[in-house]
Amino acid sequence: MAVYAIGDIQGCHDELCALLETIRFDPARDRLWFVGDLVNRGPKSLETLRLVKSLGERAVTVLGNHDLHLLALASGNDRFQDSDDLNQVLQAPDRDELIHWLRHRPLLHHDDRLGFTLIHAGLPPQWDLATAQNCAHEVERVLRGPDHGEFFRQMYGNKPNRWDPALEGMDRLRFITNCFTRLRFVTRKGKLKLKGPPGGQKAKFIPWFLHPHRRTRNDRIVFGHWSTLGYNVAENTWALDTGCLWGGQLTALRIDVESPVPTHLPCPGQQDPARFA
Repeated sequence: MAVYAIGDIQGCHDELCALLETIRFDPARDRLWFVGDLVNRGPKSLETLRLVKSLGERAVTVLGNHDLHLLALASGNDRFQDSDDLNQVLQAPDRDELIHWLRHRPLLHHDDRLGFTLIHAGLPPQWDLATAQNCAHEVERVLRGPDHGEFFRQMYGNKPNRWDPALEGMDRLRFITNCFTRLRFVTRKGKLKLKGPPGGQKAKFIPWFLHPHRRTRNDRIVFGHWSTLGYNVAENTWALDTGCLWGGQLTALRIDVESPVPTHLPCPGQQDPARFA
């Protein structure tokens, strides 16, 4: 059995199918881990959701910020409605089934046997793995519960920007959500910065995975979200968003071997990244 972690797809269904052919994915034997952002801005979000959902237990996907954006739209918060391909999902005959399935995906997946943890964006330096797992469960319970609509009405925002175990209510849930789905940089004191390319940040900010006192430095973590970072291996982390949507690559990383092995599929690109800078 082979296990592959796959970078951000964002509706690039055809490229995903080509990548699965390239790695000779066998659904009877192999397993897939998706770093999130299955949807948005690419041409075939609906087909991508249907494909990944159809894999059942042969695949696990964590939620990314674009997945949460789709769920927010489905719950009635159209504050940032900007994508025709998401409208295709919202108008599909199997919309309710797909949205219910997506809303029940985790924010973090950990496999003791493989020794790998899967997230979409990042972890603050103050969390160890157990804290990250507990925080993920806090938000997952809300997403899967009767109050998810209220969560999506208050989800957007950049504050608070520093972890405090005493955080409560929506401030706590928003901070946790931003870490798992939007985080890129942190300060030495652990304050979050959620946007920007590597190298373009102020000197006080460093990529979250390079924080010298990050409590998950001994844990192997696979993540996506950061297309301008590209494929990057550092400090027990593997970054897999290689910008398929922008004309880069779509990446699969085999993680059931002693030294993880990447496969990169060149992609023609669907969007101009300057539109969304």
